[in-house]
Amino acid sequence: MRIDEILDIVKSYHPQADIDLIQKAYVFSAKMHAGQTRKSGEPYFVHPFGVAKILAEMHLDEASICTGLLHDTVEDTLTTVEDIERLFGKDIAYLVDGVTKLSLVKFQSSEEKLAENFRKMLVAMSRDIRVLLVKLADRLHNMRTLEHMSPEKQERIAAETLEIYAPLANRLGIGWMKIELEDLSFEYLKPSEFSELKEKIGKTEKERSRFIDEVSAELGKTLRGAGMRHFEVSGRPKHLWSIYRKMVDKSLAFEDIHDLIAFRVLVDTLGQCYEALGHIHAMWRPIPGRFKDYIAMPKPNGYRSLHTALIGPKGERIEVQIRTYDMHAVAEGGIAAHWKYKEKGGPVTADTIADKGFLWLRQLMNWQRDLKDPSEFIDSVKVDLFAEEVYVFTPRGDVIELPRGATPVDFAFAIHSGIGMHIAGAKVNNRIVPLKYQLESGDTCEIIVNRNNWPKKAWLDFAKTSRAKTKIRAMLRQLERDTGIKVGEELLERELRRFGFSIQKCQKAGLLEKYYASNGRFETLDDLLVALGYGKVEPKQVVEALLPDDLRQKPTEEPKRSRLGQLIDRLASKRSSGVTIEGIEDILVHFARCCSPIKGDPIIGFVTRGRGLTIHRRNCPKVLELDADRRVSVRWDERIANVRPISIRVITDDREGMLTDLANAFTKLNINISEATCRTTGDGQAINTFKCGVLDLEQLKRVVRALEAIKGVHSVERARSMAQE
Repeated sequence: MRIDEILDIVKSYHPQADIDLIQKAYVFSAKMHAGQTRKSGEPYFVHPFGVAKILAEMHLDEASICTGLLHDTVEDTLTTVEDIERLFGKDIAYLVDGVTKLSLVKFQSSEEKLAENFRKMLVAMSRDIRVLLVKLADRLHNMRTLEHMSPEKQERIAAETLEIYAPLANRLGIGWMKIELEDLSFEYLKPSEFSELKEKIGKTEKERSRFIDEVSAELGKTLRGAGMRHFEVSGRPKHLWSIYRKMVDKSLAFEDIHDLIAFRVLVDTLGQCYEALGHIHAMWRPIPGRFKDYIAMPKPNGYRSLHTALIGPKGERIEVQIRTYDMHAVAEGGIAAHWKYKEKGGPVTADTIADKGFLWLRQLMNWQRDLKDPSEFIDSVKVDLFAEEVYVFTPRGDVIELPRGATPVDFAFAIHSGIGMHIAGAKVNNRIVPLKYQLESGDTCEIIVNRNNWPKKAWLDFAKTSRAKTKIRAMLRQLERDTGIKVGEELLERELRRFGFSIQKCQKAGLLEKYYASNGRFETLDDLLVALGYGKVEPKQVVEALLPDDLRQKPTEEPKRSRLGQLIDRLASKRSSGVTIEGIEDILVHFARCCSPIKGDPIIGFVTRGRGLTIHRRNCPKVLELDADRRVSVRWDERIANVRPISIRVITDDREGMLTDLANAFTKLNINISEATCRTTGDGQAINTFKCGVLDLEQLKRVVRALEAIKGVHSVERARSMAQE
């Protein structure tokens, strides 16, 4: 752990760097962490040193590298932020403080906590992007040394990395880091699949290396023959996680994946990119529909390149990427490639780098401010992080960037919310198409507007973008709230008339304001009426609290119980559901079939007309469609253990005896299969879906692990109920 290892890297790209400052941070960190050890038994200083070295390899400034060395001193030693500021200055103190706060962000929690913690991360990003870059380097080094953690922590940390940190690295344009984080996560999340795939690739390594050399030589010969002199050709195997995802998504065996190798051609100028493309297409036959021009239409993370797929030597499919050396620097370094070392000090914010092609960061900041619902926020963030892009033209020729799978509904909301709210139809390339039509790059889309049209609930099934989904849900909730207000008003007026009062009379007498003050749950008449309309409060209870005894006349008739009230009256005769609702046990509930919650899942309840309360998993997409006013806080009753139905989908080799092996795995765990569907895909694989009963999330995890251990099993996942498939 010699400081020269870091300093030599820094001097290679930043000769004017403050080397003394980095050395000072190195000595201070080593001193403060002296005597501390990691799980591996190594000195703790191995970690901050490793983080700083990663940051140097990313070509970051000296403040970032010092932060890497110091990032754990405030959290794990007696050092304070004030000490850091006194010794190293405000800039580094600010970064260390930001990373320290970010280190407290934990993602192994409920959806609400996950969302709120992610908000903290976004706020830190918005103030200075370097905070996140240090955190990413910290996560990468921890992933590289994850073997010393317990299996439970390995699984949790790997899942966080794959879900949050790898997509962030991708969005920041740091391609190499995204690839390494994905492969490391893959190794711990699916160890058997990882080992099997690594072994298969290892067996073909010599043959693959020979193929790379042959194709690279042919590409070089062709380009030199065409008069091109200064260029570079290289080839590399695709990384394990991307190969595995392709196998699962397309139900392919490893032997059926032909484009395992990607070739790269680097040239000097933009014009030479298209010149090289022409020569390569003349050399080998391009595959239709596989050409992508990310130079004319860059990705949101600043990535620019030409991508093409061809039928290469011996009929093998190959992928070729063509870009300039400058484009390659951005593709590898992402946001770090835009660093300006002459700009000393000061934060590097989302606004200061927005003009470099990172506008998505500013948009992400806006989302975290606008979206109040935690589940909706995290759903939107995931869409924004993982999206691949298509580019669609307006009739005027403007380009609208949308995620792959986007529809005319997304296109309309991307132009203006007012247009999206009143879509009546759409034309794509002058042809009428349904609103669920999936747009492709190069399409020209025209929206037909009718001011009498409003969003439909069905639009949520095919809308792709966060913007469209958020606006549609907001409008649907508003329409539903309006209906709830009307129903609530009718119920309250009916009950008040029995005592010789009306809502208007109560308002004039100031009774409503007194009720709001004493109750604390409602601030306006609309809030009260909505709660009445949804059945969350009883009209009789409201009137008893609203009217003083001396103002109440004898009621003219016995009030009729609301539907929810009638349901609660029948509780005594009902068996326990295993759910506690706001401290009340044995509530009549209905478990949603769309997400099939089981004990251990974070859950939420919704008032539903005629069926009491419906219980959903908190991350169920249907949750976002329902009005927050209808939500009820629920939790699992730890004393009750009920078997709940669930569906598990298993993709396997199509071999004799496989179904018996799968059934035996369930039997050994005393789990009953109530229904099974099995079908072959025609390419040597089979899709098996089992409906069974489990007690809780832990039992489900044991089933999944047992199934994954069977030879020939490619993937195991929790599926929707069979009725929903």
